Parts: sequence; structure tokens; C-alpha cells
Amino acid sequence: MQQTKRKSSAQEMEEKEVVRRFEEHLNQFKQEQEMELGLNQAKNQWFDPVPRQFFAKDKDSTTILFGGLTMAHDYLIAGGLKGLGYNVQHMDCPDTESLRFGKEFGNRGQCNPTYFTVGNLIKYLTHLRDVEGKSKEEIIRKYLFVTSGSCGPCRFGTYVTEYRKALRDAGFDGFRVLIFQQQSGLKQATGEESALKLDSAFFLTFLKAILIGDILNALGYRIRPYEVVSGSTNEALQRCKDIIYEAFSGRKSIVKALHQCKRELRAVKVDRTLVKPKVSIIGEFWAMTTEGDGNYRLQQFLEDEGAEVEVQSMTAWILFLIWEGRYDTLERMRLRKTDAGRKGLEGKNAQKRLLMLHAADRAVRVMFQTYAKIIGLRGYHLPDMDEIAKVAHDYYNNHLRGGEGHMEVGKLILNVVKQKVNMTISVKPFGCMPSSGVSDGVQSLITEIHPDAIFLPIETTGDGAINVYSRIQMMLFKAKQAAQKEFEEALIKKGLTVEKLSALSSKKAVNSLQENRHVVACTAANTIYSSKTGFSNLYFWRNKKQRMESM
Repeated sequence: MQQTKRKSSAQEMEEKEVVRRFEEHLNQFKQEQEMELGLNQAKNQWFDPVPRQFFAKDKDSTTILFGGLTMAHDYLIAGGLKGLGYNVQHMDCPDTESLRFGKEFGNRGQCNPTYFTVGNLIKYLTHLRDVEGKSKEEIIRKYLFVTSGSCGPCRFGTYVTEYRKALRDAGFDGFRVLIFQQQSGLKQATGEESALKLDSAFFLTFLKAILIGDILNALGYRIRPYEVVSGSTNEALQRCKDIIYEAFSGRKSIVKALHQCKRELRAVKVDRTLVKPKVSIIGEFWAMTTEGDGNYRLQQFLEDEGAEVEVQSMTAWILFLIWEGRYDTLERMRLRKTDAGRKGLEGKNAQKRLLMLHAADRAVRVMFQTYAKIIGLRGYHLPDMDEIAKVAHDYYNNHLRGGEGHMEVGKLILNVVKQKVNMTISVKPFGCMPSSGVSDGVQSLITEIHPDAIFLPIETTGDGAINVYSRIQMMLFKAKQAAQKEFEEALIKKGLTVEKLSALSSKKAVNSLQENRHVVACTAANTIYSSKTGFSNLYFWRNKKQRMESM
């Protein structure tokens, strides 16, 4: 009995020894693997060391790559920066090849604006390396990319990290991506002088390029659907862009350049008696702004389908940012105690801030309308931000700032109530919570309250063009019917027939920059309502003849 117990004890000790040796081997293997994988290093807060060096000594040998807005904006901004002494190359509009590069080297599950913009940069650098034969070291040394920065929680706030990850995986580790912000400027890694001066001259030039780019885009979308000679509008616009680019880059008179552009655009022959529905594009900023495959070339598709397109201006976004500042300041002034937060009013003069914001809003509007009047854009009104906020407030809280905030709701309501357009399309990236929550949620209530609204929300993924085109065509059919109805009502009210209208319009030279009085959405109907000669005279003599016969 005692022998059996001793044997059992010996077995237990032996088993414990085996377990001990196994655990030692296991711990040793674990330590070796952690060392090999770098898991045994001290844990520190993660930091993304984005290369930011752009010193004054490198200014002449470095080319700044810029892109991401409309083609007109990118081109004019490049001219403005060139006039400030920088070597600038604006990038082409992102296409499906850019999307392929973005998905290959970017993180999974991103929205397609990130894929398109990041991929567009990778595509260009790959072209420099594989086609032009430049080495990686030369590209990193002689090129850099400049984009705007933000602290937003969405893709805009993580752009720079996505650029760095994709650049590293594509073989361009160390390529410089500079983020500029109006408040903090450009931070350098050392105390050396920065080549990129974010001063008043920089931002004023940038603002002028934005305003004029908006004006050219507005004129293009206003004239092109009614051009008599196909392609004449785009040719005139390209000449205008070149003229203004030369004025920016050569530090010449912008006013003189705009006068030249007015002559170019006025020479385009148009026929505004063509009945076309007016379609407004709203939604997520990049998706509604880009003119390439990122939104399935939506603007061009609508025009090819017989519509007149109304695009949103970047100037409106600037005015929205100013409105945000005024609104938040007024809200903080109502607090019981002075707010000590980062954007609080502690130690600051609230009234002075409001005056400065009011002056900024006024200055932007005056500059825009001055340039618009010179070049011939008449009857174009920048949005009243207070009005948009007021009409949207009952359906979407003004404090919510994701995406375009309440603006998308306000735009749809005003489009319907004021008969600004026949149809509204909201375009956004797949899964974009701020815009999708508005378009697919709040806007459904708006369309119930305003049943006359022709509204279509679409999501973009980069590879679903056929389905999107089909949905647009179905809704566009309704918009065409609405425009035709407005046109026929205008004929009746003016006492005209289609035949008489065609005869009058063929005899009368139509100015492509002519301003029409806004009555309804359809431009052809407004052309009839706005006629002060010809149409109205015919109506007068026809009524007079009827009165004479009745006597």
C-alpha cells in the first residue's frame, strides 16, 4: 500500500516536471516570436510621421501636384500658385483607373472619394516612374502633393494617413503630402523656412481662383445645353480658362481677362427655346463636385439625356463655413458662463468676431458678383444661408454638421417651393452616413410634404453606372414632362404657338449671356416670359387686332 502511494507520488512529480518543461519551451517560443514580430517593444502612442518638409531652398526644384476639385478650379488654382512663384502641375480628373489604384493600395472599406483621390495620385506617380522613367528617389525629391486638411471625423480628417499608407505600399514611401489649414498653416519638422507661404496673398489668390472657377462652371452649364453648334461652348470655355490662367500666372489684370472671356462666350450661338428640364445636383461635397467617373460623369450624362444641369458652387461652401462661425458664436453668447473651450469665447470679443464674419460674408459676395457682372453671368444669386437654415430647421437640426449638414434639406425645399429646378438629384458615396442619412431618411419626409418634388438619391461605388443611369432616366422622364408643361403654359399666357415661336426665334439673334427673368424652372419657359420685344409685341398686336375686329 505504501509502495503504491510512493509510486503515485513519483508519477505526479514526473508529470509536473514534464508540464514545467513544456511551459518553458512554450514561453521560450513565445518570446522568440514576439522578438521576431517586434511585439515585445515598449508600447507608445501610435504616430504617423508624414513627410512635410518643403523648404525655401527646394522651391525652384520642386513641382507641386494639386487636384481634387472641378477641372476649372484645379486649372485656375494652378495658374494662381504659378503666379506666386511655385512650379505647379494640376492633375487630371480621377477616372476608373484611379479607382483601381486606390483599391489596390488603399485600406479596405473606404468610401470611393478616398479611393479615387488617393488612387489618382498613385496613378500619376506610377506614370512618372514607369512611363517617363523617373526613379523613386527623383520623384520623392522633386514632387509633392498639396491638399486641404481638416479635423473632421469622416474621410476628410484621415486623408493624409490614407495617402501615406497607399504611397508606402505602392513603392513611394517618403513622398511628401502637405496639409494646409487656414488656422494652423503649414507645420515644418525643423525650424527651416517653409517654401509654402500661407499668407494673405496665398489665400486671396486661392479665393479668386475659386470664385472665377464657379462663375465659369455656372456659365458653361447655362449655355452648353442650348448651343447651336455642338462643342462651341466647351471651346469657348477652354479659351477663357487659358486667358485667365495666363492672367493668374503672369500676374496680369484679372478684370481685363474677364472682359476678354465675355467676348468669347457671347459669340456662342444658342437657342433657348429648346425645352429642357433643369436638374440640380446636391449631396456629398466631392461626389457632387467631381466631373469624372467618381459620380459616373453625372453632369455629362444628364446633358446628353437632354437636361440642363445646375451644379453647386464652392463659393456656397465658403459661405456655409462663415455661417457656421456666426451661428456658433451667437449660440455661445447665450450661455450662462463664458465657454473656455477651443472655439469658446473666453478672453475674446464676441461682437468683434461677428463683425469680422459678417465682413467676410459680404466681401465674398461682392467679389463674386463683381467678377460675374464683368464676365456676363447675370441673374445668378448666391444662396442665403440664413434662409436655408430656417427652412431646414424643422426637419434637420442646425447643430448637426456631418457632410453638408442641413444644407441638403434646405436646398431641396427651396428648389420645390421657389420652382428653381424640375428635378433634384442627391449623389453621395456608398455608405456615407451624413449624406445617406439625409437623402434616404429626412428627404423622404420632405417629398411627402411636397409631393410635386421630383427627387432621386443615388449612391456611387465606382462600378454601378448602368443601374444609376437607368434610375436617372426613369425620373428624368417625369422632369421632362414637368418642363414641357411649364413651356406650354408660358405659350398660352403669351398668346403664342410653337410655330410662331420658332419663326420669331429664327429671326432674332439670341445673346448667350442674356438674362432671363425667373418665373418657373424651365429655361425655355422663362425665355418666353422674359421677352420684352418680339414675343410680347406679337402678343400686343394680336390682342389689338382681336379688339379691332370685335368693334
